[in-house]
Amino acid sequence: MTKTARQVAIRELIGSRAIASQEDLKRGLEKRGFQVTQATLSRDLKELGVNRVVRGGEPRYELAPESGAEALRPLVGAGVTGLNANEALIVLHTRPGAAHTVGEYIDVQQNRDIIGTVAGDNTLLVIPASARRTKAVLEWLRGVLFGED
Repeated sequence: MTKTARQVAIRELIGSRAIASQEDLKRGLEKRGFQVTQATLSRDLKELGVNRVVRGGEPRYELAPESGAEALRPLVGAGVTGLNANEALIVLHTRPGAAHTVGEYIDVQQNRDIIGTVAGDNTLLVIPASARRTKAVLEWLRGVLFGED
């Protein structure tokens, strides 16, 4: 499994429940098929901008508000190898195994012009809300994945 997929999984775990320690996070990652050392986990947490905070008297990890999706963009964008579209649909080609990660990243952005994504192993179908919005979604994808304006 890739670093990108692992970091998306970390983000999902931290966002879905209270994670109080690196050991809890490591167990959650192992349940998802990721074997990780404490050193690697520490580096990932730093790269993702994760902070350990106390909420309601309980310690937990949280993503810094400004670091979330923006911090993952270079990682997710690096997994994309091609982008094609016709009048109604957009297809992203990814490195093997990266399509689900890229799809989840796009879905988390909650772009109203996208109905949803369907991921295979190395291909991701992005379905715009209407054929009229395909060009706008394509431009948005270039921006969100590659930082292009």
